[in-house]
Amino acid sequence: MSSNRRDFIKHTALAAAAVSVAPTIMQACASPAETVNVALIGCRSMGFDDLKSFLSEGNNVNCVALCDVDSKVLEAKAAEVEKMTGTRPLTFADYRQVLDNQDIHAVIIGTPDHWHARMMMDALQAGKHVYVEKPMGHSIEECNAMVAAQQKYPELKVQVGMWQRSSKHWFEASEIVKSGELGDVHLVKAWIYKGYDTPYPVMPDEAAPDYVDYDMWLGPAPKRPFNLNRFHYNFRWWWDYAGGAMTDWGVHLLDFALYAMDAGMPESISPGGGIYYHEKGAIETPDIQQAIYAYPKHTMIWECGLNPGIGPYQRGHGVAYVGQKGTLVVSRGGYELIPDQSAELKGPFFEGRTQKAYGDGLNEHVVNFLDCIRKGGNVNAPVEVGAKTAIVSEMGNIAYRVGQRIHWNDQTKSFNETAANDLITLNYNPEWALLKV
Repeated sequence: MSSNRRDFIKHTALAAAAVSVAPTIMQACASPAETVNVALIGCRSMGFDDLKSFLSEGNNVNCVALCDVDSKVLEAKAAEVEKMTGTRPLTFADYRQVLDNQDIHAVIIGTPDHWHARMMMDALQAGKHVYVEKPMGHSIEECNAMVAAQQKYPELKVQVGMWQRSSKHWFEASEIVKSGELGDVHLVKAWIYKGYDTPYPVMPDEAAPDYVDYDMWLGPAPKRPFNLNRFHYNFRWWWDYAGGAMTDWGVHLLDFALYAMDAGMPESISPGGGIYYHEKGAIETPDIQQAIYAYPKHTMIWECGLNPGIGPYQRGHGVAYVGQKGTLVVSRGGYELIPDQSAELKGPFFEGRTQKAYGDGLNEHVVNFLDCIRKGGNVNAPVEVGAKTAIVSEMGNIAYRVGQRIHWNDQTKSFNETAANDLITLNYNPEWALLKV
């Protein structure tokens, strides 16, 4: 997540390009001025950033409760909310107590990825609207189950935290690609280079701190000893809980690599990369990774690296659409059109130009969610969008994990390779198995 992301958050126009879901009107929050009571589950990092955007609505949003398995984090964030709002929220270590509270209209799920599906589905069953962080699900099976759960409760709103779906310049850039101004686009690149100065050290297993409910933190994941390298922010580098940079950033960037090209599921996925920067045992997901997605008329390439900080076109992250007449590069900072000067036979070239971002999109994403709760309408990042991009990201990781090119059959929703199909589902702790819809 970009460190300067929150420096942007002011007013931007809402993007109206979300997948359509049936509009509903909640009787509990019938007017735009009516207060929405929210609770945050998973209080560190992005979850708390989300909550601050909710609270920026002022008196129209009330934080009723916080929930976290780390009591030190829980206490610190409760004190911060009290300082911001003048009221101390209720605090819980078990999210099920949050869902039992009838005063809560909506929950924000900011936990590690391996908890998203179970918590979202439990929240819908409890009658709560849900703002769930990305990636929406931690497996192809989970994503499909989450879409089915939303369809079972159409009166409830689910917004996936892919907030670029509420950022106008991403859609402007996509419309340029769709317009044909670049000519034929046969190559799309998406990348994130994190710029970490030092690798993670290998850490020994140890007893979990007494202020952490480690069994609840593990939840659906297999039982393993506590290790600081697997905990808090670092969960994202272990297959039990997440999918590395591919699912951390990939769902943001691959989303628009797919959207602008009107692309569905790829025909095949080829892997690349490995763990080169870190010692064996420090992390599990690759620190350098590529995934090549084959489509009938174009190739989409994903790249990520934990050590390098600069990528293609001198940008740390972005999506590039390489066309016959030029290239469009878009990032969170804006977009740029770069004319191709290689051959006059390609026809008249366009003029190079740039457009800065109108805003970051997070606040607008939250406002869109709250408006839909109060008045009905379509969220900008519904479960169908969250599922599609999370599944494509999972495909890249599955190809890496099986170590070969894999082929997707969109009719059967499965791979041609047995080893890849084995990774469509997860190995759950039986106490927290995926709910059946």
